[in-house]
Amino acid sequence: MPAVDIVDSTWISARPVTVAAVVAEPANWRRWWPGLELTIDEWRAEKGVRWHVGAVQSGAAVGLAGSAEVWLEPMGEGVVAHFFLRLDPAEGHTLEDRLRDRVTREYRLHTKRAFWALGDQLDPGRIDRHTSASHASVT
Repeated sequence: MPAVDIVDSTWISARPVTVAAVVAEPANWRRWWPGLELTIDEWRAEKGVRWHVGAVQSGAAVGLAGSAEVWLEPMGEGVVAHFFLRLDPAEGHTLEDRLRDRVTREYRLHTKRAFWALGDQLDPGRIDRHTSASHASVT
């Protein structure tokens, strides 16, 4: 199991092709996941994208590397944006439990806020957001 293993899902009231277009924009990746050096591993069109995460050079996640993914799953009148981030210490680096917990929380919060903001942008009239039950308290 990776040292940092984030799995999160958010339902967005928008067509998968619309959400995929926003996910495909590299400027959004840098804003959503600051500090992660993402290189496309697999472009999946309307189903999302998978990235290789190069060794992080700054911030709390320094020395971590692995993979990330946004998988877009059509559901009802919208799409569930599933986010996966799996990181391990790069060779020569270690990760203490407290730092691992901090990195996990920071990236989970960045992602949740980004996807909620994306939902607000694509469906501004909606007043509630659906999220995976394990992360319903993220604000």
